[in-house]
Amino acid sequence: MFGADVPFEHVESALYDLRKKYNQEDFAFSLEHIGGGYQFLTKPAYQTSISILLRQQNQKRLSTAQLETLSIIAYKQPVTKGEIEQIRGVSSDYSVQKLLEKELIEIKGKSEGVGKPLIYGTSQKFMEYFGINSIQDLPQPKDFSQPENQIGEEKD
Repeated sequence: MFGADVPFEHVESALYDLRKKYNQEDFAFSLEHIGGGYQFLTKPAYQTSISILLRQQNQKRLSTAQLETLSIIAYKQPVTKGEIEQIRGVSSDYSVQKLLEKELIEIKGKSEGVGKPLIYGTSQKFMEYFGINSIQDLPQPKDFSQPENQIGEEKD
C-alpha cells in the first residue's frame, strides 16, 4: 500500500472491524468474504427494495441449458466441449459461448487429445456470482440424495 509494508495481522484486524461495523442493523449492506476477496453486498432484507430501485429485475438469467453446462464444467473441470456434450447428449456450442460471454467460464488451455480441443473451467466471476470462495464450497452429489425418491427396496 503506497510502498509501505503493512503486517497481515493489521489487515485482518481492519477487515474484522469493518465486517463487524457493517453487520449492524444501521447498514443495508455488509462486507462479505467471496471469491477469495471481500465485497460489499446488500443484506437480504434490503435486496428486493434495492433491486427495484436499480431496475435489475430485467437482468437476464441463465437458461436451463446454460445451467446444465455450467454445472458440468464446475464439477468436472478441466473439461472439453466434447466431454460436456457426451454428458448432456446434445450440442453445447451455444451454451458454452454464452457462458464465455458472461465470463462465468474461461478457457484454461488445450487438451493433448486428438485435435487439441479447448479445455474449460470456471472463472473468478463464477465464484462471485454464486457467492463461494472455492470449488470445494459447491454442494457435493451426496448432498442431493433424497431417499424418498428412490424406487424399490434396499438389498442387505
